[in-house]
Amino acid sequence: MENNYDINIENSRRGQNQNMNINHNPYINQSSNTNVSNSQNQSGFNNADFIKGALIGATVTFLLTNKGAQKSLMKAASKGTELFQAGMEELKERYEDARAQMEANQE
Repeated sequence: MENNYDINIENSRRGQNQNMNINHNPYINQSSNTNVSNSQNQSGFNNADFIKGALIGATVTFLLTNKGAQKSLMKAASKGTELFQAGMEELKERYEDARAQMEANQE
């Protein structure tokens, strides 16, 4: 009795392509046009994105756990808020000056 079985079930079927490679997996696209960068894009993993994420995670962890960094960050935020409020006051003064100048020109 002849053994017609192969580890690849497609090869064991009679009348099928008998020249098929024994290592061929019919469920994986094994075209010769694929390259490494294409396979990286398909898997969704990119080393540059991983490094960026790791750095952002380390920075956030440092800021959340270090009291000195938190104080420095809060001081910088309050200084920025003060500068923003001072800038808004300056804009209001300029607006009032321009309005007064327009009223003076209309008289």
